Order: sequence, then C-alpha cells, then structure tokens
Amino acid sequence: MRAVVLHRPLQPLALEDVPVPVASGGQSLIRVSACGVCRTDLHILDGELTRPKVPLIPGHQIVGETEDGRRVGVPWLGWTCGECRYCTSGRENLCDRARFTGYDIDGGYAEWCVADDRYCFAVPDGFDDLAAAPLLCAGLIGYRSLRLAGDAERLGLYGFGAAAHIIAQVARWEGRRVFAVTREDDAEAQAFARELGAEWAGADAPKP
Repeated sequence: MRAVVLHRPLQPLALEDVPVPVASGGQSLIRVSACGVCRTDLHILDGELTRPKVPLIPGHQIVGETEDGRRVGVPWLGWTCGECRYCTSGRENLCDRARFTGYDIDGGYAEWCVADDRYCFAVPDGFDDLAAAPLLCAGLIGYRSLRLAGDAERLGLYGFGAAAHIIAQVARWEGRRVFAVTREDDAEAQAFARELGAEWAGADAPKP
C-alpha cells in the first residue's frame, strides 16, 4: 500500500510503498477514506514530542471502513491497559501505559491501518468523510469539556482553535450563550467566533 512515512523528526515525510498491516486479536483492518492533519502531527514532525516510534505513519483523525463493512473513526488514544486505576475508573485517557495513534501506533496517512476495536467509533451516515475526520480529535476534546461544563447557560471559550470552533456551534445549537477569549491581536479568530454565533469575542473578559 502507499503510505506517508516519518523516518526521523525534522526530516521531510516520504511517500513509500509498505506492506498492508495485519490485524491481530481485538483489532480491525481499516481502509482509510480520510485522515485529518492535527497540530499534534506537526509537533511530532518538528521533534517537539520526542519519542515517536520510527519509522512512523502519522495521522490520528482517521475515517474509514472495516473489512466487515463498518464505517468507523479512529482517534489519538489508540490503546490502554484496561487495568490501572485510571482505566478502571473511566479515565482511560490518563493511562500511564497508553499508546497513541500516529505516535506509538502507525496512523492514517496510508491506504490501510489497523486499530483497537475498543477505540473505533461508529461514524453516522450524516457526516461525509472530510467533515467527520476533525471530530475524532478536536471534536472529542471539545465535547469532553462541554460535558464537564454541565448545563451552564453561558460558556467561556479560551482560545478559538479547532476544538473551540466545533463546540461553539454545538453550544449555540443547544441555545447557550458563547463568549470567546483570544489573543489580543487575533482579529481573525475573533471574527470567526462571532460568525459562528459568539455573543462576544476579544482579548479581555467582558464586563458583567
């Protein structure tokens, strides 16, 4: 299959022919339809995340189809031990032995990938592949924060990047009031926040 491979941080990615991966127990082989580019991928390429397996196929916002016809999404969290205090209390993302897609495990910049079935999400038909891919990272991050906020009427979003712009739309759909705090000189992000329904956007918190 064709894949984009990182052989060493700070070096260009290489388009190569590599063997199709083989799924083992508890995994699925997935034909990749789309894979988003995340800031974390760039941190890996730039050497700012210092222990990637190499050679590595990056990419962790994967949408594809399993051999048995299921449409699935594959996120950053790719494997956990299932035994530690975090895993047994529903906080798998904090597992000390966690492995991550596109970092410890080959990811989606390829025609095929394998993924742990526990961390494959069903993707509804209402989303096309390109629209669904960012939900596997920014969408998950934003939704987790929104859920922790409870049913608050007003939400303050600090920074207006990928996660915030997705969750702002969800919050407005739910009828909440959204306030976006950005860097002082980031007029583009402030305008984008207002375009998506933010009641206020700026660098200093609004007066009550």
